[in-house]
Amino acid sequence: MQRNDRFESSLTEDGRYRLLLNAVTDYAIYMLDINGIISSWNAGAQRFKGYEADEIIGEHFSRFYRDEDRAAGMPKRALEIAEREGRFEGEGWRVRKDGNQFWAHVIIDPIRSPTGDLLGYAKITRDFTERKASDDALKRSQEQFRILVQGVTDYAIYMLDPDGNVASWNAGAERIKGYAPSEIIGQHFSKFYTQEDLDAGMPQHALDTARSTGRYEKEGWRVRKDGSRFSANVVIDAVRDDAGNLIGFAKVTRDVTERNKAQDELAKAREALFQSQKMEAIGQLTGGVAHDFNNLLMAVLGSLELVRKRVDTDPRTMALLDNAVQAAQRGANLTKRMLAFARRQELDLQRVDIPGLVRGMAELLQRSLGPTISVETRFPLTLEAVRADPNQLELALLNLAVNARDAMPNGGTILISASLQAGKSGVPDWKEGNYICLSVTDQGLGMDKTTMLRAIEPFFTTKGIGKGTGLGLSMVHGLMRQSGGELVLKSEIGKGTTAELWLPVDRGSDQAVPSGSVSAELAGKGQKPQKILAVDDDVLVLLNTVAMLEDLGHTVIEASSGRQALELLSKENFDLVITDQAMPNMTGAQLIEAIKRQWPNMPVILATGYAELPDGAQLDIPLLSKPFRQMDLLQKIAAATEF
Repeated sequence: MQRNDRFESSLTEDGRYRLLLNAVTDYAIYMLDINGIISSWNAGAQRFKGYEADEIIGEHFSRFYRDEDRAAGMPKRALEIAEREGRFEGEGWRVRKDGNQFWAHVIIDPIRSPTGDLLGYAKITRDFTERKASDDALKRSQEQFRILVQGVTDYAIYMLDPDGNVASWNAGAERIKGYAPSEIIGQHFSKFYTQEDLDAGMPQHALDTARSTGRYEKEGWRVRKDGSRFSANVVIDAVRDDAGNLIGFAKVTRDVTERNKAQDELAKAREALFQSQKMEAIGQLTGGVAHDFNNLLMAVLGSLELVRKRVDTDPRTMALLDNAVQAAQRGANLTKRMLAFARRQELDLQRVDIPGLVRGMAELLQRSLGPTISVETRFPLTLEAVRADPNQLELALLNLAVNARDAMPNGGTILISASLQAGKSGVPDWKEGNYICLSVTDQGLGMDKTTMLRAIEPFFTTKGIGKGTGLGLSMVHGLMRQSGGELVLKSEIGKGTTAELWLPVDRGSDQAVPSGSVSAELAGKGQKPQKILAVDDDVLVLLNTVAMLEDLGHTVIEASSGRQALELLSKENFDLVITDQAMPNMTGAQLIEAIKRQWPNMPVILATGYAELPDGAQLDIPLLSKPFRQMDLLQKIAAATEF
């Protein structure tokens, strides 16, 4: 007790010091003797430990420790460290009087005499329970965030140090970029960039932008570990401490390759739909205009033919008539192209031998292309026949050859070749099966992508004013679609153009022919005078048709509608009926169905500017395409007598 008395006397030198300690309520400040016995107790200790001074002074301070901590010798070790090292500081769980625990921050300082003898210990304890809870919550949040980041596989989320070196690496980064954490942490993030971007200084630009503005975002190509490229959306955020100092960058990368691919495919689909709708609208307009124009040309051509037979033989008059006929015929060819584009021309589908057809038009090709163009052909020894209209196919081939010639202003070689190909599965408008690909290849200027997209549009041309109608390729396109095939264009600037005509193979057994014609015997049958009923709602066309028929020696009765025609048929006997298709109230097809019901053996010819008949109109009758000339009319009359 003598030592404790000396300890107490050394502390009572200033009463004001004791008053100060007792006024502190946020800290437990008390004294221990050299054995750890409590010798003083302030108001702060009483407040958060729960003991009155007379309850605790004289007790060992170890009673504030948990049982397991006392068993582990923690109180004794704390005093030993304080004596040996001059200070002990630590945190841990402590126990209040009521048994509740709190998290305490503890400092124990040794108190020595002027001669260095240990007199006891000053112990300061602070209740950090709330801060501990806050720290624990923060740690839990950080751990949850770490687990969350590591669990994300669709995004590469990682940290960069201020110099751009990778400091962390999540599972998404490993999946997307292919590097394991041990392979990439510590490496500079620029190794994910393409060589082009490296040469342009893109990695440093990204960091500089994030450093100055706080954020950088961009899409571009990045490189995986295996060298493959992917399209990436990249966000880099600057990370700063509380003082505003840059401590690194947070980088989030997303692989958007599939998204961009889907967007591109959607854009292409929309463009294809728009193009299809536009072409359909133009086709409707073109077909209607061509039909009406055919009626006018019908009257012009027929009348010119008849006039030519009846005028004198003055050379100047005949030359003028021939010139007028040629001009009208050019108009007729123009409407054929328009109808081909609209897929409304009549096709005489036959089995066609492609090599034979090309050989048969060799002289026509050479004469049309001129001396600066040479034509080469390349066909296999055996090639299956196709189903096509030989005359229209010849016209399409001639169109493509002329286009190829125009693409080579200084001359060159045109290659015409053919090969057996399988149908393109999954491509819109393509049917499964085998096709013959008939190609026309030039060595000309070629077309860019923009021109390629518009090449088959009607009236679009790259030729000079007056040098083209802009209907050549659109006609070929329409012909191929109507024939069950496809026109495919391949071109590159400076490397020429290849136009491919994909035509379905014909498995029929009838003999393939390069062209078709009506025999002289059938034409002769058309010479027999007959009583014919001509039906058309267009006065000009009807007048012209009647005139041509009468010139052939036939007796003709006119009808301006289907109803009037049926009335005449019920009153008179006729050998043949020739009717227009496009008439109001009753079409030609409807008239023919009515005729077949009442006069099943009556021969009928249907004259039309269209190839397509209404749905359900399956008429096994000759079709006469407008505008027709007298020889066309003669041949169809001969053919009708065979039905």
